[in-house]
Amino acid sequence: MELNRRSVLLGIGAVTAFLAVDLGAVAYANKWIGPNNTLTREAFLNAFRTVFGAHPGFRRNHAKGVVVTGHFDSNGNGSELSRAVTFRHGQTRVTGRFSLAGGNPNAADAATTARGLGLAFAFPDGTQWRSALLNLPVFPDNSAQGFYDRLLAGKVVPATGQPDPAAMAAFLAAHPESAAALALIKKQPPSPGFADSAFSSLITFFFVNDDGVRTPVRWSFVPQQQAMAPRSGGSDTLFDALIRQMRSRPLQWRLILTVGAPGDPTTDATLPWPSDRRTIDAGVLTLTGIETEAAGNARDINFDPLVLPDGIEPSDDPLLNARSAVYAASYRARTGEPKSPPAVQVDKVTP
Repeated sequence: MELNRRSVLLGIGAVTAFLAVDLGAVAYANKWIGPNNTLTREAFLNAFRTVFGAHPGFRRNHAKGVVVTGHFDSNGNGSELSRAVTFRHGQTRVTGRFSLAGGNPNAADAATTARGLGLAFAFPDGTQWRSALLNLPVFPDNSAQGFYDRLLAGKVVPATGQPDPAAMAAFLAAHPESAAALALIKKQPPSPGFADSAFSSLITFFFVNDDGVRTPVRWSFVPQQQAMAPRSGGSDTLFDALIRQMRSRPLQWRLILTVGAPGDPTTDATLPWPSDRRTIDAGVLTLTGIETEAAGNARDINFDPLVLPDGIEPSDDPLLNARSAVYAASYRARTGEPKSPPAVQVDKVTP
């Protein structure tokens, strides 16, 4: 049975603890994901284990990461679209996490691996906003089933070190929407590092202003600096470069809100919006601190995309419910498991 969206948002608004909060599967009250009841949260966890192996204590996806802290300075422009406290003039503290896609926390950094940025905003009134962003132009899938099928099709064959071509071909034939999205992603190669990556919501949300007007919005954090070049050698080259750069000065990203127009897709994250859509500069994210994942920091935050302040509402994109449910299942599983030191150790990175 699906929970009422309004009750979900009100419940989230009452949450006051910033860290180590399991907000649960706020989208669904039972174990099923999606309207057709064809997948479960446990099926996703088993699929990650099948593809990446068992790594107790780590996230099932985006297992490799590092913690960052800083603040967001709102310039007030976003309040035109949303009454959320996020967009009022002022500064909000932020805890975040840079990561690489995949379930192996010890995997070597690769420039082509999708990069993630999770952000948790803590407001003075106790409400929160959590956002899970990627450095991609579109999301590769438009359904939980598509993500699940692509995950299994991408399992590496030990003998070749690559996915089975036949399995991937079968997946692409069955999911033309993903084939088109992956082709678009391939046309936009990633930037050299984390610091110069743009991180986007990809999924559409609705902003609601003081007059009750609902507007479809997607957003991006656009980098304001170049990335330090990674050094050759080692398995943590992207993370090490980020650590060295943040030791020298804070890093900044500008929050750009893209306003949807009638006819723009709001339930399919594989489809980009036209490039001429109106944008609003809503403020600047400044990251000032970086540290190893440990108890009490972003290691213990579930970056559930349905944790929203009043003034931001979810769309009907099916990925939102699926991500919320799987994130919660991953959170519950890893918090009860023994912990191992993460691969990225900030204090051990040499200048």
